[in-house]
Amino acid sequence: MKTKITYLLLVLISSCALVFGQENANETLFEAANKAYNEGNYAEAIPQYKSILETGNHSAAIYYNLGNAYYKSNEIGPSIYYFEKALQLSPNDKDILNNLDFARNMTIDAIEPLPKTQLSKFIGNITGKFSYNQWAWIAVICGFLCVISFLLYQFAYETLKKRIYFIISFIAFLFILGTVAIAFQQYGKAQKDRPAIIFAQETAVKAEPNLRSDEVFVLHEGTKVQIVDTLDNWKKIQLIDGKIGWIIAEDVKEL
Repeated sequence: MKTKITYLLLVLISSCALVFGQENANETLFEAANKAYNEGNYAEAIPQYKSILETGNHSAAIYYNLGNAYYKSNEIGPSIYYFEKALQLSPNDKDILNNLDFARNMTIDAIEPLPKTQLSKFIGNITGKFSYNQWAWIAVICGFLCVISFLLYQFAYETLKKRIYFIISFIAFLFILGTVAIAFQQYGKAQKDRPAIIFAQETAVKAEPNLRSDEVFVLHEGTKVQIVDTLDNWKKIQLIDGKIGWIIAEDVKEL
């Protein structure tokens, strides 16, 4: 028994040592990459930032610095890609949003989104306030409020209080239905959301997933698309203006 406990302790100590050792190595790499970046040596900084990512250490700061390094190297596709990755981890960071706008201004393709009605904009602004997880938690809170209000209604003796508790319980029940519906809608939207960035300087978008099919339009480096489907080495993409087509998989990188 003592032997087993000693073995487990040794494994635990070794694991902790490896973790701390990796963290120190990543800090050293990050400092070296920042130094190379500040000296204008972007070709040296980029692989150093990437080596940190390869250890499984992902952060908005690393992606942001990678985006800046690629932007300074005039590689717009990778620059936008890594700014978008940083934005996924830190959606409200003003520096990331600002630099992403600068990078997008360097792209060639000017694609206007499909027009939306005022009603769809209003609904989108409300449902987009929170993620599906957050909407689910709001539904749970409304559920607790509904149950508590209903119990208070059952045990209240005064008519006015019973009416107030009943109204609160009913309103909370309506909120449960609404928030659950929004949570499912947001979940379905998140499952279908597969953004990607064009990495090729220029790529022909085909009507079908083969080189013999007609070319429907052309896209350039840095353009953001949605992946709709995959077939062999082809990706079916959709633009924000509704256009759909197939491109070679190596020309696009999914976020």
